Amino acid sequence: MRNIMLKEIKLSASPLAFLFIAFGLMFFIPGYPILCGAFFVTLGIFQSFQTAREANDIVFSALLPIAKNDVVKGKFLFVCFIEACAFLLMTVSTVIRMTALADAAVYRSNALMNANPFALGMAMFIFGLFNLVFVGGFFKTAYKQGRPFVAYIIVGFLAVAAAEALHHIPGLGALNAFGTDHLGLQLVLLAAGMLAFVLLTLLSYNKACKDFDRIDL
Repeated sequence: MRNIMLKEIKLSASPLAFLFIAFGLMFFIPGYPILCGAFFVTLGIFQSFQTAREANDIVFSALLPIAKNDVVKGKFLFVCFIEACAFLLMTVSTVIRMTALADAAVYRSNALMNANPFALGMAMFIFGLFNLVFVGGFFKTAYKQGRPFVAYIIVGFLAVAAAEALHHIPGLGALNAFGTDHLGLQLVLLAAGMLAFVLLTLLSYNKACKDFDRIDL
C-alpha cells in the first residue's frame, strides 16, 4: 500500500493539489465564509483527478500487479492525505484565533462564522461530502468527472450556507462561540463532524470498490 500511495503522490497528483492545501489558512480571514477554504482544497484534488485521467492513470494502475480494489484504495488514501494536511492548517489557524487572537476587534466584529471547533467539524463534513459525492461518483465510470463534481459543488455550498446561517437562528448562537466559550459543546460538534467524515468516506469507498470492480477497462 505504501508503494501505491507513493505512486499517487509522485506520478498521479497535480501540483495544484498540494498548493491548494494552503487554502486551509483561509480560517484566518475575517469577514469571509471560511468554509470556502475546504472547497478550494477539494478543487485542488479535483485537478489531480483531471490530470490523472488525461494521463490514463486508472488503466495504468489497473495493469499493475495489485488488486483492483487497491486502485480505489490508493485514490482514497491520497484524497484523505490532502484533506488531513489542510485540516491541520485549519486546526492551527483555529487554535491561534481561539487563544492569541480571541479578542481581536477584526474577529469580534465579524458577522460570519468564527473559526472554532464547530467550523472544523463542518470542514470535515464537507470533506466527507466530497469523498462521497465526487470520489465515489467518479468510480461509477472511472472516467467521467463533470457530473459528480457539479453535484458536489451544489451539496458542498448548501452545507457552507447552512453552517453560516445556523448561528443566526435564535438559541443557536453558541455555534459561533469566540475563544473557549461553550468549549464542551464545540468539541462535541467537532467530534460529530469527524465521525460524519469517517462514515461518509467508508460508505463511499465500499461503494466505489463495488462499482470499479464491475467496470471493464
